[in-house]
Amino acid sequence: MSMSFERYMLDMVQPMRDDLTRIGIKELRTPEEVADSLPDAKGTTLVVVNSVCGCAAGQCRPGVAEALQHDITPDHLYTVFAGQDKEATAKAREYFAPYPPSSPSIALMKDGELVHFIERHQIENRSAAEIAADLTNAFDRYCR
Repeated sequence: MSMSFERYMLDMVQPMRDDLTRIGIKELRTPEEVADSLPDAKGTTLVVVNSVCGCAAGQCRPGVAEALQHDITPDHLYTVFAGQDKEATAKAREYFAPYPPSSPSIALMKDGELVHFIERHQIENRSAAEIAADLTNAFDRYCR
């Protein structure tokens, strides 16, 4: 029995992708999809840089899911997957300056401009509820 590494990784990360797509977040898998979606988006856009790490599973994805239960949410919801869709992730990170690459991370953009960013170090030592509170405060401020 032989399985390619790529197939194995696709199978392993699918549940991690599903954590976000099943709550209505659209995956951007290519640099072209990112370029077509982020810079000219009108209104507010949430971009989750997904990851296979434990803090993505335990804090980031659950925190995002909780935040999206809030009355006020962004107009557009996207995700890229660091380490899996490398080119799409690199393209998305171009819009997150001046922040260095960080995964997981969460960006909130308004009319194509970054207005709020949560880096990995702000995820790994906080609970999902704290991340959700951070996001809902940002939604209240920028998504009205």
